[in-house]
Amino acid sequence: MKAIILSAGQGRRLMPLTSNMAKCCLPLHGISILEWQLGQIAQCDIDEVVVVSGFASEMVDTIVNKVSGIKVRTLHNPMYAHTDNLGTCWEARFEMDGPFVLMNGDTLFEAAILQRLLACDNSYGITLATDTKSYFDLDDMKIIADGDRLLKVSKQLDISLVSGESIGLMVFNETGAHAFTQKLEEMMDKSDALKLWYLSAIDQLASEGIAGICPINGMSWCEVDDAADFAAAADVVERWSR
Repeated sequence: MKAIILSAGQGRRLMPLTSNMAKCCLPLHGISILEWQLGQIAQCDIDEVVVVSGFASEMVDTIVNKVSGIKVRTLHNPMYAHTDNLGTCWEARFEMDGPFVLMNGDTLFEAAILQRLLACDNSYGITLATDTKSYFDLDDMKIIADGDRLLKVSKQLDISLVSGESIGLMVFNETGAHAFTQKLEEMMDKSDALKLWYLSAIDQLASEGIAGICPINGMSWCEVDDAADFAAAADVVERWSR
């Protein structure tokens, strides 16, 4: 199983910390966000990791080159400054030639979450790790589900219908990988493609009945979008090392 990490963005909401450093290189207790991710992935049944880089890619390469214990390499997205993460996925489409895990470069999660996702027993081509909470804000990537079937995923959903949120970690079987890469090709032909998130492709595929969810309620994860998230993430990862 291959894991693909989307780490091409600068993370402008974390400026000035990311003025000259990719978000995934920011240190938490002296260890980069990317290394925290790779440390948890190494505890799972993953054979290879591909980190899709963009901004400050040489820093990402430096981190990857010193990693041991897991096979990892980088893939550069040369158009990172002109596209959202749909375009980054499109750049990595040839890596999606079989079952794979896809994750956001700013999602930190304990190994048990990925282990659960990989062991999740369902027949869907695409399965999203999802969580629930008492309140959802405008920035949450919210979902609507019917049992374990994903119906919708978007930041803009009727809150009264929301079932939870995507944590930015998902697994594709061979059928799901093929459907996703075809959808990427289709959407990249549209005039607004450079402004789209890859989860808009998942949302479209969900309407075709090939996407499901794997709840990870109560397990430890966080995302790093802004300074408040960054501070909170330091506390989260510290608990993993105790």
